[in-house]
Amino acid sequence: MKKILLFILAVVCMSFAQVQASDVNTVKATIVKHSIEMGVDPAIALSIARAESGFRHEARSSHGAVGVFQLLPSTASRMGLNAYSLNDNIRGGIMYYQKMYKMFGSMELALAAYNAGPGNVKRYNNTVPPYAETKRFISKIMTDYNRLKSNPDPAMINATAGIVGSPKAAPVPVVVNPEDQLQVEIVEEHSVESNVKPETLKPETFSI
Repeated sequence: MKKILLFILAVVCMSFAQVQASDVNTVKATIVKHSIEMGVDPAIALSIARAESGFRHEARSSHGAVGVFQLLPSTASRMGLNAYSLNDNIRGGIMYYQKMYKMFGSMELALAAYNAGPGNVKRYNNTVPPYAETKRFISKIMTDYNRLKSNPDPAMINATAGIVGSPKAAPVPVVVNPEDQLQVEIVEEHSVESNVKPETLKPETFSI
């Protein structure tokens, strides 16, 4: 009887793992699709999503952020999006990164603003704020980004092969028709560690 129960448990666990893997693949494909449509390198979008939620749409933070890109529902609402919708959450996260990139002109500063808020990047004269969490966030994403550039995720390969149905995106955001572009309001709701004392920065940590 015990062996039968263990066998059933093993089957259930395997089935759950297969479903979970399928869900992750669906999320990745959706990220790549929207990235290409919005003119953002899928590699950076995938890297942000991995760091933020591990591609889990059910992810929730103690600060109220939700979904694959960990958007605050109020922030998504101001974009005209629903943070609890997978497609809207992904589009909102990519839009916000794209806005930060256009504002600061580099991946590192865009990621710093994504994590700590644009106000904190400006506060430190357009440099990476000396917050431990923000520095870890940038380092983790840039490491994953560089890995994906040399060893693309299958979702990226499928997209460029025409399976997703879109051409390869440019490595940096491209100009979007203003009439088609959703407006993103910059807010400071989820800045992190604003009360943390600055540390000694190590710029080489963030070299691309």
